[in-house]
Amino acid sequence: MFDPNAPRKPFVARGSRIERCADCFVSSDLCLCDAKPNMSAQAAFWLMTHHNEVYKPTNTGRLVLDAIADSQLLTWSRTEPDPHFLALLQNTAYQPCIVFPAGEGYEDRMVSAQQLAASGKKPALILLDGTWRQARRMFRLSRYLDELPVIEPLPGRESRYDLRQAAASHHLSTAEVAAAVLEDLGDLDSAAALNAYFDLFNAAYYASRRQLDLSEKMAAARTKLAELSAQRMLQEEK
Repeated sequence: MFDPNAPRKPFVARGSRIERCADCFVSSDLCLCDAKPNMSAQAAFWLMTHHNEVYKPTNTGRLVLDAIADSQLLTWSRTEPDPHFLALLQNTAYQPCIVFPAGEGYEDRMVSAQQLAASGKKPALILLDGTWRQARRMFRLSRYLDELPVIEPLPGRESRYDLRQAAASHHLSTAEVAAAVLEDLGDLDSAAALNAYFDLFNAAYYASRRQLDLSEKMAAARTKLAELSAQRMLQEEK
């Protein structure tokens, strides 16, 4: 999780006066901490988070950390890579891969979900956690990422994220991107849990911001999470 001793940038945007849970950053009366899925997924996630995103309450990268076990939070730097990230790259149990849209200049680095799954190693999906502009900058300017393969989620999905205005409907939030790649890898249970947790977060945060009653929507997401958790427990007992 986030380092509790790290200095925090004051949150002064809309909603800054709301009393928030120090862990999930949602309004204290709508705290989500008891609903964290912590699923054992077929892939690990390494979140390379832009420093401007770390303590934004609307950041969805933390949902991936809460929902998917074996996830790591990493600090992004253009010129000085996180030593922990460099150590992770040496772990032969993982096949690291950056999640980023296809584009010119790195066509030879693109891989499919089938190719990644066939590597014989656990996919370690590197998420560039920031706005689209920040993520593009992180991808283009971080020379230590240049040799890593890249995977793009299959097209056709539209964002359900209500808390920020995206430039286009197909620009997904970090949590939605993570769920999309899990789906492409065939890990439908983990993807469903992350999607349900994202829906719960989205509804809870929107309700606190707009003072709306979204209790039915939040209850439906919690029910879905409970069902998926019970289903996973039964699978593990077999």
